Amino acid sequence: MRSEAEANRAVSLYADTVRRICFMHLKNMEDVEDVFQDVFLKYILHEKTFESDAHEKAWLIRVAVNACRDMLRSPFRRRVCSIEDIGYEPFYVQESEGELLNCIFSLPDRYRDVIYLFYYEGYSAGEIAKIMHRKENTVYTWLNRARKALKEQLGGDWAG
Repeated sequence: MRSEAEANRAVSLYADTVRRICFMHLKNMEDVEDVFQDVFLKYILHEKTFESDAHEKAWLIRVAVNACRDMLRSPFRRRVCSIEDIGYEPFYVQESEGELLNCIFSLPDRYRDVIYLFYYEGYSAGEIAKIMHRKENTVYTWLNRARKALKEQLGGDWAG
């Protein structure tokens, strides 16, 4: 089990990243906060040491993605209404980013993940491949397909 100081350091360094990844999947702040807590609880209970800060961050991203997917597959999730049905928009989404974010949200999970990790977190395709346990060429293909889909949805204005 990790110390309180280690947990506080990880939360201060990676909280935004984990929340953003969770929001990209769940689109609901309440679910995001639930998964956020689960991710950092798993971090506290994870006994193995990390090779570097980059390895630690990649582990947290992988755990967050998996936790979001687990939540989306849960039977409870099928019985509740989505954020689109309510018309609620998160407070931190800029109006100018709204159309782009809606287009990104409409992408399949794998495309959404690579777009987020590449453009928002600044990972290279090789690093994304390691995080997602895929081949680097697969990541390049997904990035290319995601860019094409976004370009079509946005009317060719998006230059990626």
